Amino acid sequence: MKKTGNIHNEDIVISIRGLRKSFSMPVLRGIDLDLYNGENLVVLGRSGTGKSVLIKIISGLLTPDSGTVMVLGEDISKLSKKEMDELRLKIGFSFQNSALYDSMTVRENLEFPLRHHDKNLSFKSRLQLIEETLDSVGMLPSINQMPVELSGGQKKRVGIARTLIMRPKIMLYDEPTAGLDPITSVEIIELINEVQKNYKTSSIIITHDLTCAKATGDRLMMLIDGKIAAQGSFDEVFKSQNEQIKSFYDYNFVQ
Repeated sequence: MKKTGNIHNEDIVISIRGLRKSFSMPVLRGIDLDLYNGENLVVLGRSGTGKSVLIKIISGLLTPDSGTVMVLGEDISKLSKKEMDELRLKIGFSFQNSALYDSMTVRENLEFPLRHHDKNLSFKSRLQLIEETLDSVGMLPSINQMPVELSGGQKKRVGIARTLIMRPKIMLYDEPTAGLDPITSVEIIELINEVQKNYKTSSIIITHDLTCAKATGDRLMMLIDGKIAAQGSFDEVFKSQNEQIKSFYDYNFVQ
């Protein structure tokens, strides 16, 4: 299931330097991170280590206390609200809970961003794009179902499809396998790899699931106490003698 992880070129699509963020206490304590074009970068860490805060800052949902965040060549701290909204169209955010609209069918959930951001698209073109995108995640047969009728894994797929409908350059996955049974988790892991291959996305995958990390990550980073404690391939990260990294590995029971 592990792929070769070929990176198309060395263009940096996200560059972060000295990123800090505190709430009642420090969460991110000086993060440096680069995401390369075509790469799946996995950010690992226990709950509360700032993983989700990191991708919320990248997508402009949170403001950093200090540091620079460059996304697709743009310093997000210098963008107007309109410019940030335009940049967000190039960033797909797959939420942990899928974030579907319960009152809308699967088709309507995918149609919503298209109606909002591409008003000139004809009904026929819009439907074709929706069907193609749902088909790419294996959810076309459920096009007229309501979210309440879907399993957790199906909701994840539709949530990813709704993100892909805008053809983003970057995908941000927040705990994509959380709450799923092992078989469904493997299906979502395979889907993440298919999205990378078929849509040529660059992705940051936030997870504490080592099976997901090993199967999807071209490169891994381990967050501990708001800092990057190790980075590299799966084997390089977990060859570390850092006791916290070793205990994280042991807790996950990865073979």
